[in-house]
Amino acid sequence: MKKYLIAGLGNIGEEYRHTRHNIGFQVLDLLAGEAGFSFEPDRLGEVGQFRLKGRSVLCLKPATYMNRSGKAVKYWLDKEKIPLEHLLVVTDDLNLPFGTLRLKTRGSDGGHNGLRDIQQVLGTTEYSRFRFGIGAEYQKGQQVDYVLGNWNETEQETLPERLRRSCELIRSFVLAGPGLTMNTFNGT
Repeated sequence: MKKYLIAGLGNIGEEYRHTRHNIGFQVLDLLAGEAGFSFEPDRLGEVGQFRLKGRSVLCLKPATYMNRSGKAVKYWLDKEKIPLEHLLVVTDDLNLPFGTLRLKTRGSDGGHNGLRDIQQVLGTTEYSRFRFGIGAEYQKGQQVDYVLGNWNETEQETLPERLRRSCELIRSFVLAGPGLTMNTFNGT
């Protein structure tokens, strides 16, 4: 059976729950609701699992905080013997307008500390990442407050549909692969 690891990046703790930086956790929480599984505390994070047309999908919310996500991702890849091409990291992206979805199979960390740590720990940039655009509507020097801030009212209205679309992207990645998924979802 083919195995996949979907790692949603975020920070643990109630104070971060609905922040822009925690979109990876938010996407996986909705996916869990749609697929009918729950997350349980385990080594280096919370994990949940479901099957999708003969494939096993392990979902991970690292408990190592954003900037140390690599340790948890590597642990679960190794433990479950999941090939690197079946890893998908879900994260926020300041460089994309709010709600824009973009899947890439390789690339730089784009200044994202979570991706930078994963890249350093895995020793490669050759892994898939799903970037969810959070926009960059902040004043100079206010980036940290923005990414760790809650969604504004307009964003909150659109967020449920964008989260559902994100779950569709993840299912497509598992079932159809990255190429078709990029053609279907990138920029939508």
